Amino acid sequence: MAIYLDHNATTPLRPCAKAALEAAYAAGGNASSVHSFGRAARALVEQARAQVAAACPGFAPADVIFTSGGTESNNLALRGVTVGARLVSAIEHESVLKTVPEATRLPVTPTGVVDLAAAELTLAQAARPALVSVMWVNNETGVIQPIAQIAEICRKYGHYLHVDAVQALGRIALEVPVDLLTLSAHKIGGPLGVGALLVRDHVPLRAQITGGGQERGQRSGTLNAPGIAGFGAAVGEALAQLPAFAARAAWRDRFEQAIKQAGAIILGETASRVANTSCFALPGWRSEMQLMQLDLQGVCVSSGSACSSGKVAHSHVLAAMGLPNDVQDSALRVSLGWNSLESELNSCAEIWTQLAQSAIRKG
Repeated sequence: MAIYLDHNATTPLRPCAKAALEAAYAAGGNASSVHSFGRAARALVEQARAQVAAACPGFAPADVIFTSGGTESNNLALRGVTVGARLVSAIEHESVLKTVPEATRLPVTPTGVVDLAAAELTLAQAARPALVSVMWVNNETGVIQPIAQIAEICRKYGHYLHVDAVQALGRIALEVPVDLLTLSAHKIGGPLGVGALLVRDHVPLRAQITGGGQERGQRSGTLNAPGIAGFGAAVGEALAQLPAFAARAAWRDRFEQAIKQAGAIILGETASRVANTSCFALPGWRSEMQLMQLDLQGVCVSSGSACSSGKVAHSHVLAAMGLPNDVQDSALRVSLGWNSLESELNSCAEIWTQLAQSAIRKG
């Protein structure tokens, strides 16, 4: 039986989300229609809007704009906010970095945390207001960024703060009010193809998709009512399970202790990390070889972000951390989901260790 440990890429649909999805499809109706079927669809959308907002302090249901996912939400934030300069961390998702390639990049420390002193110096000198974008949790390393301190710096110098919380939702409490927040359903057991951008009412935002005026004119297009309903259900259950999810840090720590015995280096080990993610390397044993050999043993992991059309390529995140090439070339990511078992992680550690020892002997 295959062991799936790539939940940061996507995680299976939760039963509650599947039930909400199927019920909404069975009900039918376009949420923009005024008849009874349309009103029923609209009610499902508004229920989900309230569920999503409840997970994000500082935001009201009216602040939630439903989108097709995290990439669209990041694009809407980075392109839509009508202020001057963009400043982004060097470890952002490519849907941020490629959307504003001209943006000033804020450096990170060797542990993968935004360098607060450098960030404050840069933000103090930036024309006001600027848009600052920093992810809450890095998708490759699991390192939690100091969003509270960054938000304070942004307020001090009069800048807007956008946070990509795709990898944070359902893993840590989103307790810091920010100006814009990106979410995605399929990372927490909701449907694929659904996300949200939460925008506080003081932020000037210009629509990037125009047409019928849905989502208060900020994102036109027929609402995916079934997907949105599934998203709301997944958010509600993920919030209820936050304490159990946090407890999985003990699983991760035992896994890392096991693979360190075979020579693994844990990346971002001393930083604050989410419980479900371990990024590690064994210099001299290339990532693609590890991926193939693990896959042959029925273990599915990742070499980093899954948003690059299936490529195994150098990680800009690890490069920004200043890690040497042999570490970058050999990095893997293991990530747990809502339905993961500790036994799966233990089996992965055993299989990886056996393969590593074989690779070392051959090397």
